[in-house]
Parts: sequence; C-alpha cells; structure tokens
Amino acid sequence: MTHQPPTQAAESTVLTDVGAAAGRSDVLKKLPEVTLAFWIMKIAATTLGETAGDLFSQTLKLGYFLTTIALFAVFVVTLVVQLRSRRYNPFFYWTVILSTSMAGTTMSDFMNRDASSKYLSGGATSLGWGPQGLGIGYPAGAAILVTILIVIFAVWKLTGMTFVIRDIVSFRGEALFWSAILVSNTLGTSMGDFLSDSSGLGYAGGALLVGGVLAVLVALMKVPAVPNVLLFWFAFVLTRPLGATAGDFLTKPVAKGGLDLGTAGSSAVLLAVLIGLMGYAHARERRPAEAVSRTAV
Repeated sequence: MTHQPPTQAAESTVLTDVGAAAGRSDVLKKLPEVTLAFWIMKIAATTLGETAGDLFSQTLKLGYFLTTIALFAVFVVTLVVQLRSRRYNPFFYWTVILSTSMAGTTMSDFMNRDASSKYLSGGATSLGWGPQGLGIGYPAGAAILVTILIVIFAVWKLTGMTFVIRDIVSFRGEALFWSAILVSNTLGTSMGDFLSDSSGLGYAGGALLVGGVLAVLVALMKVPAVPNVLLFWFAFVLTRPLGATAGDFLTKPVAKGGLDLGTAGSSAVLLAVLIGLMGYAHARERRPAEAVSRTAV
C-alpha cells in the first residue's frame, strides 16, 4: 500500500472537494438566486410579455385564439429546453419566463374579453380567426385562475418538496414551479388589465398601486413572523400586473392614458434591455465557476 506525502494528500482532498462541489452546482442548480437583479429582469420580462403578446394578437391582428395557441407552443418548446438543461442558464430560464408572460397575456385576454368594440383597435370589427374571446370577465377569470393556482400549490405542498426556488433540484419540483409561473403570469395579466381598464385608475395609476403594494412586501421582509417564501410568491404574482400596466402605459393611445409608443417599438426596446440583463446574469454565473477552476489549478 502506497502513502502520499501529507501535502499531496491534503491537496488531493481539497481538489476532490472542490470538484465535487462544482459538480453538484452544475447538476443541481437549475433556478437563479433571488436578488435585486432578479426582480428587475422579472419586471422587464413581464412588461415585454405584455407588449409582445399585444403585438401578435392586436397589432398584427392574429387574434387572441391563434396567438394563444402559438405562444403556448413557444412556452412548451422553451420549457423543454430548460428542463433538459443540466444547470442554470440565464438565457434558458428567462426565455421561459418571457414565454409564460407572452402566453399569459393572450390566455388572459382570450378568457376575459369578447368581440365588443372596446377590445378592438383601429376600428376593426374582428380580430383574427376563431372565437374572439370567451368573455368571462376579469373577476370571474381571476377567480378561476386563483383556484387553479391554489390547487397547484396544494399538490406541491402534498409532495413535501420545498417552495424555496434556489433549493428546487428535481424534475417534478421544477415542473410544479413552471406550472405555477404560467398560471401566476396569466392571473397577473388579468389583475393588471382590470386595474387599467375597469378600476378607473388608468395605466399609470394601476402601476403606482401595484408598486406601492410591492413596497409593502419589501418592508414585510424585515418582519420575522412573515415567511419570506410567502412574500416571494405574492411579489412574483404582483410583478405581472405591474408589467401589464406598464406595458399598456407604453403602448396605448394618449387618449386612453398611454404614451402611444406602439407595441413593436416598445417590444424591441424591452427585448434589447432583457437580452442585456441576461448577458449580465450569464457573466455573473461564470465568475464562480472560473474561480473554482483557478482554485483547482
């Protein structure tokens, strides 16, 4: 039996531990850390989801039905890429967030709206092929989506898996997470459209109200009795109506209280911002891996 010198043995142990830690990080970490940058990217993605969803369904006049089918297919494709990835990739993760925001926009519109002229722009009498919308209305649509979201969380709770996203490491846990994200983004769109269209607050007023509630949630993070996981999910749902009202504020006509910047131009600018933020997040993810590599050498 051969014996390594003490210095070589210690060095071998350190390298083994570093390599194992790096391997666990590569394999297990599929979701990001929740930081200020996370929330900035979430708001940018949800605002882009609103403007891009309206671009396809309204500006390009594909209608809510066809756009919902197309964007849901995009969501499925991006989700498969994310689920098959062996580690956290900011581009994969935030592409799925964006696709859930776009699909959630048109799913909410299809559920809640109808063929009446107030939902059609440019004097159009119809919008795309197929049914114009189910006309359920924002309160009933929100109640249905809240019920679905509660069921998802109940199933999630029964599985015994964690709600803390940085600790989600299984396929089943990630599937539940993305199901909750899709429904919460659809619910958030309904809430945002209700604030903008039906509450009398307008686009800017709705955004200010949601922003105020989010500020309260931030303050509650300092209260030990309030679980941070609960605050996270409330904030995650509420950033969607913030994005919806902000997106409407950017794109809707001045006569309706918007800035009339258009869905195409607003979407292009927001996409550039989001891609820049994803590049920044990707660069930050590479630093720890490079540090581990230098340590191992």
